[in-house]
Amino acid sequence: MSPILISTTVVFGLLVGSFINVVIYRLPRGQSIVGPRSFCPQCKKKIRWYENIPVFSYIFLRGKCNGCGGHIVARYPIVEMVGGALALLVLYRFGLSIDAAFVFSFLMALLAVTFIDWSHRIIPDEISLSFILIGFVWSFINTDVSPLSSVMGAVTGGGGLYVVGLVYRLIRHAEGMGGGDIKLMAMIGACLGLKLVLPVIVIASFFGSIYGVALIRSGKGGKAAVAFGSFLAPSAAFCLLYGSKLLTWYFGRY
Repeated sequence: MSPILISTTVVFGLLVGSFINVVIYRLPRGQSIVGPRSFCPQCKKKIRWYENIPVFSYIFLRGKCNGCGGHIVARYPIVEMVGGALALLVLYRFGLSIDAAFVFSFLMALLAVTFIDWSHRIIPDEISLSFILIGFVWSFINTDVSPLSSVMGAVTGGGGLYVVGLVYRLIRHAEGMGGGDIKLMAMIGACLGLKLVLPVIVIASFFGSIYGVALIRSGKGGKAAVAFGSFLAPSAAFCLLYGSKLLTWYFGRY
C-alpha cells in the first residue's frame, strides 16, 4: 500500500469526519446540512476556510473560536480523527472497492448516531431509514449478506426491540424502548444481516447495563435515561468489522 494512497485516505476520512460534525450539530436542530457555511455556535461568526481544516485548525486555534474566544468542544477533532482512522481501517480491510464505500458510509452514519443520541436522546429518521434502504441495496453485491438476510435482519432487529419495549411497557407502565432505537436496529439488521443481529444487541446491552449500574451507583439512575442507540451504534461497527470472527471463535468452542 503506497504512502500516497494511505495519506490520501486519511485526509479523505478527516474531511468526511468534519462533515459528520456538521450532521451531528445541525440534524437534531432541524437545520440544513448543506448550507450555510460553518459558523461558531456561540457568536454565529462564519468560519474561514483556514479555520476549518480538520484537527489542525483546532490545534492552531487552541480550541477557541477566533471571533469570540468561546470554547470549541473537543468532539470536533475527535470525530475528525475517528473518521481518518476508520477510512484507513476500511481501506486496509476492503481495499479500493464498492464494499469499502458502503462500509465506510455505514460506519460514518453510526458515528453520527452515537453522538446525536448521546447528546439529544434522538436518532434522526434521515439516517436510520435511509440506511435501511442502502443496506438492502448493498446486499445485492455484498457476498456476506444476501437480500433475504438483509430483510430478515431488518425485521428481526427492529421487531425484536419493539417486542422488548412492548413487554417493558406492559410490566413497568413506562417507555422502555424508543422508536428511534427500533428503527436504528432495523437499519443495523439491514446492513449486517440476520446472523449479526443478536451479537449487536448482546454487546450493546452488556455495556449499556454497565453504564446503567454506574448511573445507579452515582445516584442518577432514576433521573437519567440510557441512550441505548449510543451503545447499539458502536456495537454494530464492531460486529461489522469483527462479528464473523467473533461468531467463528464462539461456535468453535463447542
